[in-house]
Amino acid sequence: MKAPESVETHAAHLDAAACLFHGFSDPSRLVILRHLALGEHRVTDLTAHLGLAQSTVSKHLACLRDCGLVQVRPVGRASVYSLSHPEALDVLFRAAEHLLDLTGEAVTLCSTHGTEARR
Repeated sequence: MKAPESVETHAAHLDAAACLFHGFSDPSRLVILRHLALGEHRVTDLTAHLGLAQSTVSKHLACLRDCGLVQVRPVGRASVYSLSHPEALDVLFRAAEHLLDLTGEAVTLCSTHGTEARR
């Protein structure tokens, strides 16, 4: 039987979870992650495919890399990005889609984090 977590350990796990979900809080980061699920891409590929500025893509890739969600490897003079944990992200996105189906428009109407609050 597993020993119960201490309050401090539980709080640390919740804090880490909040940080993880904050990493998903920008639509540009989500679209980048979704596109990287299709396979490896260079920054120039992502800017062309997604219509985002190079500086935007680079900034968000740095955030996603710092969060451990993407990895980078050099190929010649270019850097190629890929998902660090593609299977786990697929499971998470499927769960998020299911939860969004269950809640409908409620999350977009939230006065704190909904679409109107972000404007």
